[in-house]
Amino acid sequence: MSDQVQHAAARILVAKVGLDGHDRGIKVVARILRDAGFEVIYTGLFQTPEMVAASAVDEDVDLIGLSMLSGAHMTLAPLVVEQVRARGADIPVVVGGIVPHHDLNELKAAGIAAILTPGATAEQIVAEISAVLALD
Repeated sequence: MSDQVQHAAARILVAKVGLDGHDRGIKVVARILRDAGFEVIYTGLFQTPEMVAASAVDEDVDLIGLSMLSGAHMTLAPLVVEQVRARGADIPVVVGGIVPHHDLNELKAAGIAAILTPGATAEQIVAEISAVLALD
């Protein structure tokens, strides 16, 4: 079975949480994931953790991808995990963006499944998402 066929069943919601208005990167990642065969739903800018969690549950997604460039990752990303769990769902959350190395362990302890930092290639993004979804 090809990777593209494997990915076709996986639905990914990508979101920008908080006041971060930089959306070029998330649009590139959404396209990378789509081109790899994933179904991608982009919620747009200025989402709250509650809005992301509600959309993820409503859309029955397999994974949530958050783009964090504002420095609010330590507050907002764990809130998304909390809101997803409060809705009775177990959807992995992956964070991409500017995340200092010293924050990685704390984010993972807060329930973040994976973190992609600047410089990740398209292949690395697809591989990390696939690993979180256990597609490989």
